[in-house]
Amino acid sequence: MLADTINRHKAGESVGVYSVCSAHPTVVEAAIAQAAADGSYVLIEATSNQVDQFGGYTGLRPAEFRDLVLGLADGAGFPRDRVVLGGDHLGPNRWQRESASAAMAKADVLIAAYVEAGYSKIHLDCSMSCADDPAVLDDEVVAGRAARLMRVAEDAAERSGAEGPMYVIGTEVPVPGGAHETLDKLTPTPADGARQTIAAHRASFEEAGLQHVWPRVMAIVVQPGVEFDHLHVIDYERSTTAELQRVLDSEEHLVFEAHSTDYQRPAQLRELVEDHWAVLKVGPALTFAMREALFALTFIENELIPRPSRSNLVEVIERRMLDNPDYWQGYYEGDPIAQRTARRYSYSDRLRYYWADDEVDAARRTLLSNLDRTGIPMPLISQFLPYQYDRIRAGELEPVAQSLVIDRIRDAMRPYSRACRAATTNTLAFTGAAE
Repeated sequence: MLADTINRHKAGESVGVYSVCSAHPTVVEAAIAQAAADGSYVLIEATSNQVDQFGGYTGLRPAEFRDLVLGLADGAGFPRDRVVLGGDHLGPNRWQRESASAAMAKADVLIAAYVEAGYSKIHLDCSMSCADDPAVLDDEVVAGRAARLMRVAEDAAERSGAEGPMYVIGTEVPVPGGAHETLDKLTPTPADGARQTIAAHRASFEEAGLQHVWPRVMAIVVQPGVEFDHLHVIDYERSTTAELQRVLDSEEHLVFEAHSTDYQRPAQLRELVEDHWAVLKVGPALTFAMREALFALTFIENELIPRPSRSNLVEVIERRMLDNPDYWQGYYEGDPIAQRTARRYSYSDRLRYYWADDEVDAARRTLLSNLDRTGIPMPLISQFLPYQYDRIRAGELEPVAQSLVIDRIRDAMRPYSRACRAATTNTLAFTGAAE
């Protein structure tokens, strides 16, 4: 299915696929629901900091995350063969403070674990320097390391009896999760730089005896000039990428993959697909929308539930973020009020690292059960979740707490769905799939 999307795009259709880069079960559930409503497949990717051979920050290894996603698909009546799993930023990224040899040895194990678990889209990301590397790696070094990881992936696929995965390459890769610093403007990747990256990878793969795998290299990550920081979003300006777009004219099977597309406006998402960024990655914007919904529900809870029985979700999150500041300290600057505001509301959404915390998750569950037990009056839904109110009135949505959260996440997905689908796209019929 993924290959079909790429082939159709290369044949001239303005189609693409959005990649859901989140490990939170509620986000995954929302993605499956959106794909079912669209009659499409769903592409869900785990990033190397979320899921690795040691568990990542979610505590999940690749096979465990696979089982989580497939279990949610089963629960929704969504066919397993319409679930495509990918691994994002797979390489030495998690171990940059170690030597290159040590980091790459761990990256070998990481890649093998993903492929053996059945992930069929693999982003080979060797773009970031390790402790004994120069500050900036040249294309040849990055490509050489990518070839090494590709060999590991191909061997793992052969051992497990699976088809070889599709690959994404690239040396100009945005920082996972958004920029750390405040941004004013971004310059897209120069066209000559993209050509050099492609040439370096093609040469390295041939040198490693992997030239037969090149047709499965589906995309290259380049910078289209989109990004977000804590308070700002840099929107796509297609006039700045005219020359870059032409790079793919002579490449039979390559498209661009756009990272950090979170918070782009619908028109810009559509322009990205039309301009050959046929893979749109989105992650923090989805947990941002989930947080919006859950915080809205806490305001409703405060109106309905006596204080001793409330979840106090916002307060619990704040306390746990202060108790364990590793995931946000160093990202959020300013006075205490600015830092508190960023912890809760930043586009970078460092809060997403805390949803798996036991106390935070317990408070979230208490919130949902409190509201399901009491029921949510329609005027309060209108006050705090107006789009969901409209859908309830139209008979499209149930006024159940978890359903409201999932639908709010889908609000962040719907522009991606529209951007990636051609006007005449035929949808697939799913028996038993939830609308």
